[in-house]
Amino acid sequence: MQDDRSPLIIAVAPNGARKTKADHPALPITPEELAETAARCLDAGASMIHLHVRDEDQKHSLDVSAYRAAIDAIRARVGGDLIIQVTTEAVGIYTPAQQMAMVQELEPEAVSLAVRELCPDDAHEEIAGKFFGWLHNSGISPQYILYSAEDVARFNRLRAAGVIPGGRPFVLYVLGRYSAGQTSQPTDLLPFLAEAGDSISDWAMCAFGPLEGACAVTAAGLGGHCRVGFENNMRLANGDVASGNAGLVAQVADQAGLMGRHVASPAEARKILGL
Repeated sequence: MQDDRSPLIIAVAPNGARKTKADHPALPITPEELAETAARCLDAGASMIHLHVRDEDQKHSLDVSAYRAAIDAIRARVGGDLIIQVTTEAVGIYTPAQQMAMVQELEPEAVSLAVRELCPDDAHEEIAGKFFGWLHNSGISPQYILYSAEDVARFNRLRAAGVIPGGRPFVLYVLGRYSAGQTSQPTDLLPFLAEAGDSISDWAMCAFGPLEGACAVTAAGLGGHCRVGFENNMRLANGDVASGNAGLVAQVADQAGLMGRHVASPAEARKILGL
C-alpha cells in the first residue's frame, strides 16, 4: 500500500477519437464543451485532461488550429493549473511523420505517443529517436502508450538503445482494445507490471468498460496512476451510464484513500512529471 506522500494522478479522457454525441449527449466536442468538462473534472479530482479534437463532422483530427482553439478555451475556463495532454493517435488516418509534425508545430506542454505508431519497426528508430529527443530538450512531457507486455519489453530495449531518452519516462498501460463489448479486468495489469519489473517508475493505466474504476483503484494500490473517461467507458461501477465525465473521475477520487493515496493536485502532478 502506498502512503499519503505518493499522490495519485487522475487524468480524464473525455471524448477520444471515435465516439460522438450519438453515443452520449454529454460527450464534449466543441472547445466550449471541452472547457466546461475540464472545469467539472478538475473539481472532481482530475489533474490532467487527455485532449482529442474533431473536425466539423465530429471525426478525429490532429489539426493544430483546432487544438489551439480547444486549449485556449480550457485555459480561459480553468486557468493554467490543469495539465493539458494532447494525443497523436493515428486512428488509421495519420502517418508517423504527420503525427510528429503536429506536435512540433503545436508545442504542447504534454503529449501521448503510441510507441507502436511512431516507431513501428527498426527502420523508424532513428527518426523516432530524434523526435523523442526533441521532446525531451523542449520540456514537453511525453506519455508513452503501451498495449501489451511485448510492448513493455520493446520499450525497455528502446530505452537501453537511447531511442527513448530521459531517466524517468511516463507510460500508459492500455488494458484491452477498442472493440464492441470490451471489458477490462484489474488482473489485466499484471502482465505489464511483471514485464516492467522495477524498470518503469511512473506509469498509469486506462481500461474499457464498467470495471474501469476498479482497474484505476487497483493501479492506485500498486503505485500507479490512471486515466478514466468517456473515451473508453461511460458506465459507473454500479452499471449506470454516467451523466458526465466528472462522475467517472469522482468515483476513483473517492476511493483513493482506501489505497493509501491522496489525489494529486495539478501542482503535485506537475512535480511528479517534471513539468
